[in-house]
Amino acid sequence: MTAFDADQQIVVGIDPLDPSVPTLAWAADEAERRNVPLRLVLAVPPGHDTQHVDATPQRLSLQAQGREALAAASETVFRLTPGAHVVTELVDGPPAVVLCRRTTGPTRLIVVGSRRLGRAAEILSTRSVAAPLSAQAHCPVVVVRSPEHTAQESARLVVGVDGSDSSREAVRFAFEEAELRHASVHAVWVWPRPLIEPAGESGRETRTRLLAETVAEHSVRHPGVNATQEVRRGHPVEELALVSSAALALVVGRRGYGGYTGMRLGSVVHGLLHRAECPVITVPR
Repeated sequence: MTAFDADQQIVVGIDPLDPSVPTLAWAADEAERRNVPLRLVLAVPPGHDTQHVDATPQRLSLQAQGREALAAASETVFRLTPGAHVVTELVDGPPAVVLCRRTTGPTRLIVVGSRRLGRAAEILSTRSVAAPLSAQAHCPVVVVRSPEHTAQESARLVVGVDGSDSSREAVRFAFEEAELRHASVHAVWVWPRPLIEPAGESGRETRTRLLAETVAEHSVRHPGVNATQEVRRGHPVEELALVSSAALALVVGRRGYGGYTGMRLGSVVHGLLHRAECPVITVPR
């Protein structure tokens, strides 16, 4: 193997309460594919009452648990990918904040698992990482809620398109990732049926044309990637979750035209973090 690219890295958020082998496997495969180091980061959250008499012993206990979790995660990575280059980092601070700070500079991707929290908990709970990280990270965020479907005869990535700048970034990333994986890309535009169909070119025709133009632009840059496209009617979350059920991953832009929560995470993206049956990759604009 050639020397690792020290100017790049993939970061993995380690959860000591829920070590996720699928998350580590996804990140290890991606690091090997890109030939970059893997940085495992575990953040020890602050206590609710730092003046409590048990604060220091509790802190030391949490840090010890964190070191054990990092060691176990490293062993898992080496078992999955013996040639991996792994760096571990134990940091004090809120996990979402700590991980978000690691999304600049050399970090090409950040990978986390999903605790499958409810919608309210994802927004309000201090345990939440996937949603706030997907909303604020400076690099693409991979949330591994379920393993990727590698047993399919034809490996493909699904990318959601809605005409926004962020979705165009998602298409760009999907083609680059597909080229690395020798996979195909399936671009999908979902929109609700309008109450009144405008005169002239229909909504479906307009979207079909715009989708074809977007796909064609990236097909020229990545001639080895087979690409298909589809315009569907229905709810974007439901339709994208359905069409990506057998995909390697679902790629979406962070800021679309579908509205957003108080965290500025698109409502479609937020819904897909709960509904998709494959890893979800959120790409910032």
